[in-house]
Amino acid sequence: MAKWKRFVVGPNADGQSALLMEEAENVQEEEGIFYRATLWCTKETPVDNSIEGDRSMETMQRAPFANGMLCRALEIPPDTEDKTHHIEVLKKLNVDVQQKHTPSETEMGRHPSMHRTDTLDCITCVIGEIYLLTDVEEVLMKPGDTVVIRGTNHGWSNRSDKPCLLVGSMTDAIPA
Repeated sequence: MAKWKRFVVGPNADGQSALLMEEAENVQEEEGIFYRATLWCTKETPVDNSIEGDRSMETMQRAPFANGMLCRALEIPPDTEDKTHHIEVLKKLNVDVQQKHTPSETEMGRHPSMHRTDTLDCITCVIGEIYLLTDVEEVLMKPGDTVVIRGTNHGWSNRSDKPCLLVGSMTDAIPA
């Protein structure tokens, strides 16, 4: 899968805007299933821009910290034909990322990627196409399409023959 660049701009030692970082360091990948890079995270809102360092490295979990925000890039390859393997990989991922709401067998049967967080997600399809799945329907997203997910079940199904790149933010929210 592709390695996407991340550029972080902030004040240099002279207080001028400058490029401070240019690689995404907090990356998780399972070949053929997903590539995920945390681009930035915070433990607070409003964001405190006076905190120095690579804040993307502060988390490995799926959801943002309480009162925090995450920005991520997620590349999803075409769905694998081995659904059992896909489910097992994502069950392990759910444990690794401290998934708060464990998907049921029925939800994972709909698609292995089904999950829910207590967040407000704003996610844009940048490259490729992907089906956004809900409990009751699905919609094809193409480049430029954006979804706002308000703390509900959802999943991603790439039925094309090319990877899809999604980029977005997750903000801690009060559950519905």
